[in-house]
Amino acid sequence: MEVLNLSDKEFSLFQNMIYDIAGINLSANKKALVSSRLAKRVKHYGLRSYSQYFELLKSKLHNEHQIAIDLLTTHETFFFREPKHFEFLRDRIIPNWNQSSHKVWSAASSSGEEAYTLAMILAAHANNKNWEIVGTDISTQILERARSGHYAIERADNIPKQYLSKYCLKGIGQQQGTFIIAPEIRKQVQFIHANLKDNLGHLGSFDVIFLRNVLIYFDVKTKQQVVSQLLKQLKPNGYFIVGHSESLNGVVDNLRAVVPSVYQKL
Repeated sequence: MEVLNLSDKEFSLFQNMIYDIAGINLSANKKALVSSRLAKRVKHYGLRSYSQYFELLKSKLHNEHQIAIDLLTTHETFFFREPKHFEFLRDRIIPNWNQSSHKVWSAASSSGEEAYTLAMILAAHANNKNWEIVGTDISTQILERARSGHYAIERADNIPKQYLSKYCLKGIGQQQGTFIIAPEIRKQVQFIHANLKDNLGHLGSFDVIFLRNVLIYFDVKTKQQVVSQLLKQLKPNGYFIVGHSESLNGVVDNLRAVVPSVYQKL
């Protein structure tokens, strides 16, 4: 079978496309990833080059445009990733909530692990307070996986036992080797397709926004645009949480650092 070569010129076409759509910078070392992820789609249409596939995407006459976005956006995540953030939520944020309704946003929710981790924390520690989780992502395919709440059993390795036994159901029979998030947790989480560069006012206002391990893919201009958009949805004194390797220094000026990677809206 002929192996298609992705030229530097073709790679730049897809670099520019995903930057324009999502603000994501694909560095030169991602060329092999782009080639491998798009190769099946090129062959699916019987095309002879990645350039021809790009021309097909430009037509936007079908769902292929969204499929390409799904393939080119990163979805690496796992349950209880960077646990200090969840400890902060449990020990510093939730105890100060009143009895009104509260919302937490997993702004780049990927396949749902972060959103369901948040839901487990709130179910265990929010003491009958009204709450809900909203998860958003630019990939429609990954959101379908998130809505199912169905994962390979290996994905449960990072879930503490007290949450695993209470909020997760182990598959049996044909579902052996998998687990599913319990219905009472899934019903508290809503997954919505969204581009973080867009106006997201329809999502409402939030007490806490998690935007972790996403900003590393953006340049300064896009970071400022995305964070400014999200902060419009954050309540005064609400918390904005980024990844441990990320910082908002020089990005916006209406947040104060509380602890490393945790900010509060002024």
